[in-house]
Amino acid sequence: MIRSEKEYQKAVERIEEEQKVINRQRAHFEELGYKAEQLERLIQPLYSFHNQLKEEVEAYEGIKRGDFGTLREFTNIGRWLIGVRINLGMSQKEFAKELEVSEAQVSRDEINEYHGITMEKAQRILETFNVRFKAEIDEPLSRLDKKNHPVMMAD
Repeated sequence: MIRSEKEYQKAVERIEEEQKVINRQRAHFEELGYKAEQLERLIQPLYSFHNQLKEEVEAYEGIKRGDFGTLREFTNIGRWLIGVRINLGMSQKEFAKELEVSEAQVSRDEINEYHGITMEKAQRILETFNVRFKAEIDEPLSRLDKKNHPVMMAD
């Protein structure tokens, strides 16, 4: 996951460099007389890495535009929190200052995608971002087995 503008710029440059490498390799294999099917098999590993890097760049660009998706599982909250910080245009340093922690702590947390984060820490981060959640129910409650899934109703 790309976490900063600097990483983004490096990734964009790397995509351009990788495309040149792919083009050179393709030309070299063509000169050696490989047929199209063989050529594609030889080039495929380069394309695989290249496409993965392109997907990361596209994801970062989407996050910058505010398209970082709906949080559907709490296990993905780390990537989502990183996306919110990026979308708000905050650096890790600025964010660390807001949270009153070290930049190194924020960097470690983000590298680990906030794995094992406590609910209290998540709440503090959300408050710093001024973010609120909306909960949705995928299946209407009336369809659930109420014996095994009791529903508490407020008056």
